[in-house]
Amino acid sequence: MSSASEMTPPPDPSPKPPAPGTGPSPEPGEQPTPAPLLADAGRPASAPPADPTPAPPSTAAERPTLAPPSSAAERPTPAPPSADAGRPAPPQPSADVERPAHAQPFAAAERPKPAPPFADAERAAVYRAIAERRDVRNGFVGDPVDDAALVRVLEAAHRAPSVGLTQPWDFLIIRDPARRKRVRGLAERQRDAYAASLTWPRAARFDRLKIEAIVEAPINIAVTCDPSRGGRNPLGRRSQPQTAPYSVACAVENLWLAARAEGLGVGWVSFFDERELAAELGLPAHLEVVAYLCLGHVREFATAPELALSGWARRRPLAWAVHDETYGRRHLPGEAPVNLIEQTIAAIQPLDEAAMRDARDHQARLTKPPGALGVLEEVSVQLAGLAAISPPPLPEPAAVAIFAADHGVHAQGVTPWPQEVTAQMVANFLAGGAVVNAFAGQVGAEVTVVDIGVASPLPEAPGLLPRKVAPGTADMTEGPAMTAEQARQAVETGIEVARDLVSAGARCLITGDMGIANTTASAALISAFTGLPPERVTGRGTGIDDATHAHKIDIVRTALHRNALLPEGGRGPMEVLAGVGGLEHAALAGFILGGAALRVPVVLDGVIAGAAALVAAALCPDALGACVAGHRSAEPGHAAAVEHLGLRPLVDLELRLGEGTGALLALPLVQGAVRVLHEVATFDSAGVSGKQEGPE
Repeated sequence: MSSASEMTPPPDPSPKPPAPGTGPSPEPGEQPTPAPLLADAGRPASAPPADPTPAPPSTAAERPTLAPPSSAAERPTPAPPSADAGRPAPPQPSADVERPAHAQPFAAAERPKPAPPFADAERAAVYRAIAERRDVRNGFVGDPVDDAALVRVLEAAHRAPSVGLTQPWDFLIIRDPARRKRVRGLAERQRDAYAASLTWPRAARFDRLKIEAIVEAPINIAVTCDPSRGGRNPLGRRSQPQTAPYSVACAVENLWLAARAEGLGVGWVSFFDERELAAELGLPAHLEVVAYLCLGHVREFATAPELALSGWARRRPLAWAVHDETYGRRHLPGEAPVNLIEQTIAAIQPLDEAAMRDARDHQARLTKPPGALGVLEEVSVQLAGLAAISPPPLPEPAAVAIFAADHGVHAQGVTPWPQEVTAQMVANFLAGGAVVNAFAGQVGAEVTVVDIGVASPLPEAPGLLPRKVAPGTADMTEGPAMTAEQARQAVETGIEVARDLVSAGARCLITGDMGIANTTASAALISAFTGLPPERVTGRGTGIDDATHAHKIDIVRTALHRNALLPEGGRGPMEVLAGVGGLEHAALAGFILGGAALRVPVVLDGVIAGAAALVAAALCPDALGACVAGHRSAEPGHAAAVEHLGLRPLVDLELRLGEGTGALLALPLVQGAVRVLHEVATFDSAGVSGKQEGPE
């Protein structure tokens, strides 16, 4: 049985046919229904939930065959082309055309009726083609493609919209086996270069993927863009010159959908150096290759995108991508606006008791004394409850997100390190020169750096997510460190980073942080949430002397008094966060909530992550079901935080670096705990005698 995470949890956002029963209904596979990626949280009860992406059937024989039969005699006769094929469509009035000055608005009785939609069956066919379009890399058969069908597909591509009606595309059809073999060589070199850039868990999974069918498909089509077509100033392209290749992308999509309606598979190959490919194809210098497509008949069409079925990535639900009027104001048309934090919290569920019971029973049957693996056995049981299946998915590949931000309290002299170090260390992370990079490389975790609030501007760089809410926080000794809106936005950003990493295929999230003076804000948060006095939870951070440490304690106490966050303050978790937290604390709290809502384990690092976990747990106690304390920091506040949360750190090495380093060291322990359930034999299967019952 496949694990739950090998499926594609998010609902398929493709539009559904309006007429029931008109589309295909793939047979269910053996996998359990996965938890949705928050697609339906917050919807009215009357709204039907989005359909999940269907699981792959366990055998090819069980999958419905949607491709044309392989025999030419059995293949249905293609629909004849329209009699009007190739003719320009009659001009239609545009809603955007200005009326002449003398024209008057229509009276209600005179207002023209809108154009009618397609009939139900026709509309259903359009939506079916959209829903079942696939990027095909496997299963091409040798049957030739009928020329009439190919012309219809190209005609559909040629009818795509283009800026200024420039039609900047051309289609180069390639059948020659020798040329296709040379093109494949170009793609393989780029594939190898890409594989070398991956972490080893990703590289191993990538090695199992087939990424192109250049030789297997009978026809290759290079779709090119001529950005000079249309003359000097085509309508609409002067201020947006990039709309030329965008228009070509529309032509590619038209081709893809028409091919699916004809029963033809299409695969888009992107592993190319574009100029190298253009030279091989003998293209003029002014043409750009936008797409290289493989086209032909296939045995069958997959029930879901191949990258989703393989576990490489997951489809984002439509609800994640729709904003109303203002970016960040999320809701689907006809539904109430969604509060992302509330929606995420609503999706977090308690650990599944049945799955935990199954995991404990399985542990008892393994070829080892019961309880011999100590805490690791409880970790495996916890992750089974989180995934709602035993054994749970292996928590790999893993992704560490380093949230970086600066702090206004730095001005109070709580650390001898200059604030500029935050930005400098971000550059170090991106260059691969930090301890977190070394540890991540050892365990095969991907590193992503999130600028949530670095004071200085950061240049664009691979691996950097520009998500700056503000250039650092305000000085918490003079008032709230953040506004309520900044705190909310930072938490939402953390949720979205978790969503994006999981959608990209991560099965374990790791907390990381960077921010000079962030241990001061952490101490204030921990004191506020645990009720412990500042002197109990304030550590030496980057290694300050006694005088600076005493001053730091006073600063924490002053900030708590100034923001009325003493134990009797009675403030809500978001108010506490805004009062004395950092932007990275807020984002990490959202990151934890996002992982918990997606039922993905979150391995916590040190004191900054511990403070953020206190915020997340105050907002939603069930979020702790996703949390594993990677290590115990040397910072006293971290010990207080994990004790308050009831977490058991896996490693205690007196670390106090942050960045995610302690959590990365613990990652193999978390993975090993789950691997035991997958790979260790039971007494029965191994033929090993179990413990005899009776007196000692």
